[in-house]
Amino acid sequence: MPDSLNANFRLPPRVPSFREAVQAGDFLLTAEVAPPKGCDPTHMLQMAQLLKGRVHGVNITDGSRAVLRMSSLAASVILLQHGIEPICQVACRDRNAIGLQADLMGAQALGIRNVLALTGDPVKAGDHPNARPVFELESVRLLSLISKLNDGLDFNDKALPDGATDLFVGAAVDPQSGSWSGLQKRFERKVAAGAQFFQSQLISDFDRLEKFMTQIAAGCDRPILAGIFLLKSAKNAQFINRCVPGVQIPDHIIDRLAQAKDPLHEGMVIAAEQVRLARHLCQGVHLMAVKREDLIPQILDLAGIEPLAKPELHPESVVV
Repeated sequence: MPDSLNANFRLPPRVPSFREAVQAGDFLLTAEVAPPKGCDPTHMLQMAQLLKGRVHGVNITDGSRAVLRMSSLAASVILLQHGIEPICQVACRDRNAIGLQADLMGAQALGIRNVLALTGDPVKAGDHPNARPVFELESVRLLSLISKLNDGLDFNDKALPDGATDLFVGAAVDPQSGSWSGLQKRFERKVAAGAQFFQSQLISDFDRLEKFMTQIAAGCDRPILAGIFLLKSAKNAQFINRCVPGVQIPDHIIDRLAQAKDPLHEGMVIAAEQVRLARHLCQGVHLMAVKREDLIPQILDLAGIEPLAKPELHPESVVV
């Protein structure tokens, strides 16, 4: 490369880590990618690579809907090896306290720093309905366990002689929960147990999100990321209304999708509108575009969200 070009080409500024972005008070961007249903991570990597420079972290699911997939720990390590920061989901359904602690210590040793602590979906909902569930812990107790590991103690308050973890842990929240008092109590318990950020379920009622932010989350000093879901068609929205508890896609959204010449593009526009709404209400968004994660950068563009980092080139000084 000629010296004049080299002198005026700047590497892209480093995208802050997810933890750094939280601590800086940035508007947070995360996206969800499922591990492979098998041993070949190629497709997962292709989707995650498209998100580099657009999100602070890629959230890797842990047996979501109780459907068998590669472990979230292994998939997160693969992303890390390719320069993509993972947020590793850890669910209580399949492991007891020993197994959970072993995986969390292993995650730390392998370079994973972000964990989303979940109870996990019921086994009967998935593709192995006769499997035996564990559920020794649930999400609040898992958060407490991780706080202990970060303090150098195991589940039984015994010291870890070979080093503590340093995991940045978050939790799920559902602002559209039917029980307002139950939502508040569980949210407060998760904050007390050590949750450093919250990721919401799919948001369809933004008035409800605003109420949650002003009446429950106000003053908690923990960022809330609103779950934004790409609806691909009216049929897709109707399926969600039938099958996802606590979510009700409004009729006017379903009508827009049904009347659109290109329902997928209309779904992207709707998701972008929701990102803009969330930006006025909370501290971030978590984007879910099942099997179309490649469209997330376009949704962010439509929402006016610029890339987190890009190379700077001053063409007037380039020698050709």
